Amino acid sequence: MGTMQTIDLKRHVWEGWRVQDFIDRLSPEVDRIMTGRNWRKPFTSKQELAAWCKDNQPYYKKHIPGVVSYFARKYHLN
Repeated sequence: MGTMQTIDLKRHVWEGWRVQDFIDRLSPEVDRIMTGRNWRKPFTSKQELAAWCKDNQPYYKKHIPGVVSYFARKYHLN
């Protein structure tokens, strides 16, 4: 089994926002989705999760690999 790549939570993404800031902002909603407490069905793939994150993160509408990797690992998505 390969080693997991470390996520740099302090990496600057955009205008003072770091990877951790985007995770903190999206976490409550991702948790509601993944635990079935949202109108949206839980994500079934990392690709689905990535598309949702891109659309729902504040200000910055581009893919942030560290954010997607964090949630994919937390919820065991491939």
